[in-house]
Amino acid sequence: MEVDYREEYIQNSRGVQLFTCRWLPPSSAPKALVFLCHGYGMECSNFMRACGVTLAVAGYGVYGMDYEGHGRSMGARCYIRKFDHIVADCDQFFKSICDEEENRRKSRFLYGESMGGAVTLLLHRRDPTFWDGAVLVAPMCKISEKVKPHPVVVTLLTQVEEIIPKWKIVPTKDVIDSAFKDPVKREKIRSNKLIYQDKPRLKTALELLRTSLDLEDSLSEVKLPFFVLHGEADSVTDPEVSRALYERASSSDKTMKLYPGMWHGLTAGEPDDNVEAVFADITTWLNQRSLNWTEDRARHTLVEPHNGEYVNPKFDKRHQKRFLCGLKGRTQHHSAM
Repeated sequence: MEVDYREEYIQNSRGVQLFTCRWLPPSSAPKALVFLCHGYGMECSNFMRACGVTLAVAGYGVYGMDYEGHGRSMGARCYIRKFDHIVADCDQFFKSICDEEENRRKSRFLYGESMGGAVTLLLHRRDPTFWDGAVLVAPMCKISEKVKPHPVVVTLLTQVEEIIPKWKIVPTKDVIDSAFKDPVKREKIRSNKLIYQDKPRLKTALELLRTSLDLEDSLSEVKLPFFVLHGEADSVTDPEVSRALYERASSSDKTMKLYPGMWHGLTAGEPDDNVEAVFADITTWLNQRSLNWTEDRARHTLVEPHNGEYVNPKFDKRHQKRFLCGLKGRTQHHSAM
């Protein structure tokens, strides 16, 4: 599929060079913007290429950035000194794209996979009214009770995190083996040298833990429209995490879909038919919420969707809470009154 693909390096506020990329429709202006937040140890240009291409072909402008220390960006490999640095870098880059003249009237969506789901939710917290919606694929927003570390262990590690912050001492299973079902795709991902495949660093692991606990305590503050997707056979992030988000979030427009038998890597590690079904669900959700805004977005004035009908962006009855299970889906509707 032909799309317009571009790469660029930018510099963050700490002087670190960060890799960015974008996929654009080949022959028309994007109807809306989608900003990719990749997972822990991952990167955008190769690993998330299928996502970028698929959404660009569907008419979206898709933008990604490798976090500091990830992929083709500079910095110690997969060392997260402060999780808020990732959020601040994404906020700065994403908003710079939204502020371009040709993009100011376009809807803007966040798209987060795994740890990128946490980045997405924190971007929403940082500016609650800026984003028009989010797609969350197996998001990291709560620690499953099955893997939550004992408080004593956390206390001991915290006491030495400033002494040995970059030490790769945190034991972990092979995430690639656990996340990606298709054996051919799994080995292709393993051969991607831009993906971090070593043990997590001590401070990185603690930052991920703190971020997850923080988000777990504030799920009720989530108010933007979102679509959360999770494989029922996911052993990396428990589907109960997505259930908790769906049940506790205050959003009037929220949808959850669970995919029987699918693993963590819904968009990259499943057989082609499954991946196509997942992306079809994502593009359908985005298409229903992609609007052409008037110049003054801050007033929540009337907007014109691509089908020509005017709606109020504060609440469109077509945008309702839904719970779906299975490829064809078992649907539970709940709409704001």
